[in-house]
Amino acid sequence: MTAFASAKGGQGAHDWAWEMRSVNAKGLDLRLRVPDWIEGLEAALRARLGKAVTRGSVSVSLRVARDEAEAVQKLNPVALDAALAALAGVEARAAEKGVTLAPTRAADILTVRGVLDSAATVDDSAALRRALLKDFEPLLAAFLDMRAAEGAALNTVLAEQLDRIASLTRAAADMADARAEAMRANLRAALARVTDNAEGTDPDRLAQEMALIAVKADVTEEIDRLHAHVEAARGLLDADGPVGRKLDFLMQEFNREANTLCSKAQNTELTRIGLDLKTVIDQMREQVQNVE
Repeated sequence: MTAFASAKGGQGAHDWAWEMRSVNAKGLDLRLRVPDWIEGLEAALRARLGKAVTRGSVSVSLRVARDEAEAVQKLNPVALDAALAALAGVEARAAEKGVTLAPTRAADILTVRGVLDSAATVDDSAALRRALLKDFEPLLAAFLDMRAAEGAALNTVLAEQLDRIASLTRAAADMADARAEAMRANLRAALARVTDNAEGTDPDRLAQEMALIAVKADVTEEIDRLHAHVEAARGLLDADGPVGRKLDFLMQEFNREANTLCSKAQNTELTRIGLDLKTVIDQMREQVQNVE
């Protein structure tokens, strides 16, 4: 289901802005764009989202800005040692090759990424992560509320489509009963034509063939299964928890029975009802793709 939520917040030298949105998808696809220098943030967000959402393409964007006037610069000893070790390696290798390098200045080392960080980045990353995760909770709640509202509206649409399928199925059953006598008359006439024009034909074998034709034209099982699928779908719509995949499977079964009904119809009106069924089923299947 589609949904959108946004929020802004701040703590100390940092301000941030969240955006969260989702579009329809068969599975769960989480796409996060968060600062990689806040250690553990992305993993924690993925864990929370994985518990809250089971279907859809969900994207989360976080922009963090820092007030440099409040950010005290501080050396990162680990990054500094790494930069010095790398520099020593470069100078030693250059000496082996007979290459003379210009003297390295301290200012040059300080420009290496990570050597000089703000105190907030070095010391307060964990605190910032905790603040962001706390701020994420109301954002996620607003996002889920919007999905729930859309889900309620979608439930109404699906229920109406199920009512239409049930109505068409009843109409198909009535039409199948109405055509029964006409089909029997046609079969008797066909049997009479065959026996009148085929000397020596085994009457029992002919009767068996005619019975087989009648069975192949019987749509009772298809109608019964359509009724059962309607009740199963209604049960899923009333159930708690994710039901999208189950509904998706049911729509395949609905379509299978409607196709068989049309192929067995041998009646213009029954064929029309079958085609109307297929139309409503296709419309419902499109909507089911939005269900979690």
